[in-house]
Amino acid sequence: MKKILVTGADGFIGSHMVERLVLDDFAVKALTQYNSFNSWGWLENLPSQIIDELEIVPGDIRDSFFVNNLVKDCSHVIHLAALIAIPYSYKSTLSYLETNIIGTHNLLQSCKLFGIERFLHTSTSEVYGTAKYVPIDETHPLSGQSPYSASKIGADQLAFSFYSSFELPVVIVRPFNTFGPRQSARAFIPTVITQCLEGFDTIKLGSLKPTRDFSYVSDTTAGFLKILRSDKGAGSTFNLGSGFEISMQQTAERIIKLINPDIKIMIDKGRIRPVNSEVDRLLACNKLAIETFGWKPEFASIEGFDKALKETINWFSNNSNKKFYKPYLYNE
Repeated sequence: MKKILVTGADGFIGSHMVERLVLDDFAVKALTQYNSFNSWGWLENLPSQIIDELEIVPGDIRDSFFVNNLVKDCSHVIHLAALIAIPYSYKSTLSYLETNIIGTHNLLQSCKLFGIERFLHTSTSEVYGTAKYVPIDETHPLSGQSPYSASKIGADQLAFSFYSSFELPVVIVRPFNTFGPRQSARAFIPTVITQCLEGFDTIKLGSLKPTRDFSYVSDTTAGFLKILRSDKGAGSTFNLGSGFEISMQQTAERIIKLINPDIKIMIDKGRIRPVNSEVDRLLACNKLAIETFGWKPEFASIEGFDKALKETINWFSNNSNKKFYKPYLYNE
């Protein structure tokens, strides 16, 4: 492999992916979202010996000319750049279409132009909507219950079309609910942890009935790496989930128990999704990824989940990391 391009490298999964690639001696070009502060996002949280090995390029995947220059000296692409927050997609739908669909299109066109050897496109379990059956396998119907999930369905289909139409070696990687250090507070687990660590007597949460398949970030990046190293799976979709299901209520209670058992939960109606937009149940069937690539999640049990929660809480407890979060605000 000549060079691995990781888009969205400044984000949660992206920064962990970049770190793992460098530790495995890959040459990595890391795309970060351009901003006037010259911030590299979570890459700045990495050890200097990792940062020194990176080629960091600020930019925007919505610009096709920029993307051409970005891709031309790379052989493989891990596409993680996306707008992700579901509540904000209710307010700013067009920005999701521009980034998640048009941005993905620009990357696919450039990869086709320069003959990229393997393109890992990142999907999301949200594209399944509320489970019609469990565990959810890759043939489960897709349902865009939010503008975010609809934009990701569009991006997934574009990626597949470039495989079918132009033989671009695309693999669609579909992580379920990844969590861990550096995750945005727009996600459930960081929302609970940061409020608990702030010392609140009562924390504010949205709906607690839905269930999720929470996957620790090291399991997710291990799956990406297995797929990257393989020559199998082009034109196919692979779930990366733990196969372990737990409700939001149970998750919050486990976190509270680990931090301060006296904390109470208050339901904040402003944090609840519209009724028809809420995804009530997600549980992955991960057999295809396991059988195809030999990937196996390490934290796929209640014991593994608790271990991963403890590691995540320890990271958020570090004062140097707390400064990046505002637990007194609802992060959409």
